[in-house]
Amino acid sequence: MATDNRIHFWKRNPKVPGRLKDTPKASSLNSKSKKPSTFHEFARSTNDAWDIDDEEDDGMFSLKQPSSSPVQSRSMPQTPCVKFIKAPEETESLPRPRDRQEFISTNPVQDRLDDESGPANGRVVKSCSDAQLNVNAARNTLQKQQSLPVRPVIPLVARISDQNASGAPPMTVREKTRLDKFKQLLASPNTDLEELRKHSWSGIPREVRPVTWRLLSGYLPANRERRDLVLQRKREEYFGFIEQYYHSRTDENHRDTYRQIHIDIPRTNPLIPLFQQPLVQEVFERILFIWAIRHPASGYVQGINDLVTPFFVVFLSEFVEEDVENFEMASLPQDTQRNIEADSFWCMSKLLDGIQDNYTFAQPGIQIKVKALEELVSRIDEDVHVHFQKCEVEYLQFAFRWMNNLLMRELPLRCTIRLWDTYQAESEGFSHFHLYVCAAFLIKWRKEILSMLDFQSLLMLLQNLPTIHWGNEEVGLLLAEAYRLKYMFADAPSHYKR
Repeated sequence: MATDNRIHFWKRNPKVPGRLKDTPKASSLNSKSKKPSTFHEFARSTNDAWDIDDEEDDGMFSLKQPSSSPVQSRSMPQTPCVKFIKAPEETESLPRPRDRQEFISTNPVQDRLDDESGPANGRVVKSCSDAQLNVNAARNTLQKQQSLPVRPVIPLVARISDQNASGAPPMTVREKTRLDKFKQLLASPNTDLEELRKHSWSGIPREVRPVTWRLLSGYLPANRERRDLVLQRKREEYFGFIEQYYHSRTDENHRDTYRQIHIDIPRTNPLIPLFQQPLVQEVFERILFIWAIRHPASGYVQGINDLVTPFFVVFLSEFVEEDVENFEMASLPQDTQRNIEADSFWCMSKLLDGIQDNYTFAQPGIQIKVKALEELVSRIDEDVHVHFQKCEVEYLQFAFRWMNNLLMRELPLRCTIRLWDTYQAESEGFSHFHLYVCAAFLIKWRKEILSMLDFQSLLMLLQNLPTIHWGNEEVGLLLAEAYRLKYMFADAPSHYKR
């Protein structure tokens, strides 16, 4: 019975990676017990692990869509079919849908109904009781609400208290002391990178994050006098690649690569207005295309597009004091735009150099990391591991995305930036420490995981974990637990092998 439910779940849930394709009923009966025998077969069977199938790309860019079309814009995410019920105190602590800027609606009455139902795992679902509400009563309630003061919006990139910019609360003495220490390190003739890493592990102040990331990525030299020359040379080199290669994007041997990039770019952080600007999307297309043709061993793989965004936002924040997610990129001088683009390309390239086996043929790096995560969880929390086995949930079905996208689809962008402060500071942060972060992240939800008693509800939870309200505090606790796990297991691998 569990196997039948599992197969039906994959068929009817287009949002879950690895769903079965629509096939005739006769053939589906024969394939019930058939599992992919190799990782490569699994990868082929999960080519719809992203939000929009490739075959839908033509409709994505069209100006008009039939009202009855099942294809929705990426900026209007579909509501999951499964409803999660939260305790009242949990529901009230989460931001309301408008605070999360999660969607734009032209129906205020429907918005009110959705608000009443509360959030569920970062998505809005309508309870059965709300469906019976009188529309006129809802409209009257909405009119009363419109007379109330507007609630503050929590930015998707960084909370106001994290900005330390105009309009933000003054820094504490501790924050100012940390900032002064960073400035002192960065101003020295030869920056002590080990000392810089030590101070960056617990978070980098916003004012010095751009130059610190450039240094920790290996993009800038530690010698202060050489930095301007290196920046100028590397930026010129990048735009030399643009002149040399970008025109070939329409050639037959590069056409498929560019087409896939062109499809994926609108899906990159679709709820943040900054990334829906045509100018920004063109920047991402150039960065990804140049990287792909300069790395033929892997080429472009879906998921790499997400890895550009933290660098782009951090380097953009060097010139923007207000909320970055609503900034108009075209208002910057042309030279500044070019510098941000080139720096994002080189720092992303440095990151991918350390994890490129995640994106080569059959993605062996991800295979190894998912298997290591399974072994690690079996040692640190056997109850969760056994529960996955009882519900027939395989780690690959949810952890593939965690490894492929470095948890970027699971966390708000502001949390990803804070997480990458530590990844940049940690030795092999993106390739090795990330495993322990994923383990700590999974165990963080052990109570919710153990409460789900079937394959369908458990996988829906793992694919829609409620982190939209997370900030620096939650990420700090996650990293502390990951460090504890690394300290216990990294130097003693036999501890997590049976």
